[in-house]
Amino acid sequence: MKALILVGGFGTRLRPLTLSFPKPLVDFANKPMILHQIEALKAIGVTEVVLAINYQPEVMLNFLKDFETKLGIKITCSQESEPLGTAGPLALARDSLIDDSGEPFFVLNSDVISDYPLKEMIEFHKAHGGEASIMVTKVDEPSKYGVVVMEETTGEVEKFVEKPKIFVGNKINAGIYLLNPSVLDRIELRPTSIEKEVFPKIAMEKKLYAMVLPGFWMDIGQPKDYITGLRLYLDSLRKKSSSKLANGSHIVGNVLVDESAVIGEGCLIGPDVAIGPGCAVESGVRLSRCTIMRGVRIKKHACISSSIIGWHSTVGQWARIENMTILGEDVHVCDEIYSNGGVVLPHKEIKSSILKPEIVM
Repeated sequence: MKALILVGGFGTRLRPLTLSFPKPLVDFANKPMILHQIEALKAIGVTEVVLAINYQPEVMLNFLKDFETKLGIKITCSQESEPLGTAGPLALARDSLIDDSGEPFFVLNSDVISDYPLKEMIEFHKAHGGEASIMVTKVDEPSKYGVVVMEETTGEVEKFVEKPKIFVGNKINAGIYLLNPSVLDRIELRPTSIEKEVFPKIAMEKKLYAMVLPGFWMDIGQPKDYITGLRLYLDSLRKKSSSKLANGSHIVGNVLVDESAVIGEGCLIGPDVAIGPGCAVESGVRLSRCTIMRGVRIKKHACISSSIIGWHSTVGQWARIENMTILGEDVHVCDEIYSNGGVVLPHKEIKSSILKPEIVM
């Protein structure tokens, strides 16, 4: 079986992290975002993953070469010379996706994190006998999204309603698809949207079916949702009684700590924290709802909440970092500094407090 991951462009919403790495390589819960998807695909028997990309393909491929061998899965890039939307990339990668087997292939948006119930999706797809399956997830505020209107018992999709003003349903496209090769015959090689141009036509022919995603779902393409996504992901690990979660008197709630990280005396860590490889957390530090990426040093008595600390950064003693502060790679926050929602570009030293949310160039 094959799969295509829509990697796309510059990851502007996750800057300054994406100034150092392409978005799919930004760490989420201590491993690159895209690796969560590749591992899930490998687990259900996918043998080849095609990355549809228009930005820094060399960086992606060099990085993923290691994982190709480790996971035993073929990873290739299909590079767009111009952005092709969400359907055009399928036409471009057509030859990589089609083989003699006639098997369906997966398509995933690279920002989506979930439990990836792909095995169930294959069974669902076989059972309904249609041309395409999409995963949908229930949301509290459907008016912000495109809503999928479907027949509840069979899952047959009736129509799509973009940002409805009146309630038509609460299920939205979750960005995970399983498509028969025949879908490729419907897509031209031009910038085109699978959600707005391709799926509605298949639905009109009554060949599109939606499966309601069990478990959690989040599009983690922007900082606020990234932090929420981490909470949902760690909660899901807890439900599976995962041995990956840390425990101890200094841990509150769900916390992920890489085995190479060092944590000092008298810290209080959690809930919803990920601490990456090679991190040094000194004594008396308080961490909650935050991600601390590889090689970060947090000095004594610093307090960090609802923030993302980029690779190899340093947070000074008694510093307080909160309210969606995002530190890019190699940022150094001096002692006793306060950051209230500062977004700091890579390789900066912060010597004075950031009192209101702003970008520090």
